[in-house]
Amino acid sequence: MTLDAEPNPHHSPNPALQGSQPRYVQLAQTLLNEIESGHYPVGSLLPTEFELCEQFGVSRSTAREAVKRLVQLGLVVRQPRVGTTVRARTATTGYRQSMADVSDLYQYATETTLVIESRATVQIDAEQAQSLEATAGETWLNLHGRRHARTPSGEPAAPICVTELWLHPAFRSIQGIQGALQGAVHAAIEQQFGELITEVEQEIRAVALNKADAEVLGAPAGSPGLWVRRRYRNRMGQLVELATSIHPADRFSYTTVLRREWGVGGKGDAA
Repeated sequence: MTLDAEPNPHHSPNPALQGSQPRYVQLAQTLLNEIESGHYPVGSLLPTEFELCEQFGVSRSTAREAVKRLVQLGLVVRQPRVGTTVRARTATTGYRQSMADVSDLYQYATETTLVIESRATVQIDAEQAQSLEATAGETWLNLHGRRHARTPSGEPAAPICVTELWLHPAFRSIQGIQGALQGAVHAAIEQQFGELITEVEQEIRAVALNKADAEVLGAPAGSPGLWVRRRYRNRMGQLVELATSIHPADRFSYTTVLRREWGVGGKGDAA
């Protein structure tokens, strides 16, 4: 059975939804069309997953995946106990990352594609050793690449960042880290070497894109950017991987969820 969405001869499919058309892509395209036409205006709620299942005769996983694609396109936002709210009438090419714990970094890596463009073992100098918490003269694996958000059809979109990675000498022989990657580098380290990443330190700051990065990203030199550095540590607190990414400001947003445990704190807590 196919979805019962009636085609619109005056509306061509959004480029972000072209390609192979599994059911969740068909459903995403239908909802996208209805958002663009004003059927679901900005600020309104989309039907719930259960309602989408009833309306379109699809499984809940299909409905969930379709809505997930609309989130990635910047059209809707999902909020606990509120629902899925329309936030824009047209799709964006950026990526919105929501973080609650370390496992969300795996989702980030799965929903985006990292294209490795260079790989080299580097004997680090004193300045590099300081940022890598290492000793000058050690030989680390250095990787450079671009990360792309993926469209609902699975094709890479415009780059959302340039990325540099440093891997500890113990893992410099890692295999399969070349070309287009659709998984996390730290996950490959865990799989191949039996290491376990238990902590990720993250630092974020605003920057102006330099000429070289701006050219790679297709953005104006000097325009606003977001600099993100992550330190991946094992159970002993040792640095396993250092990743630094630079994003154009209009292609990446970041959401952190902070939860307070019930019963923690008291009258002295700050408002």
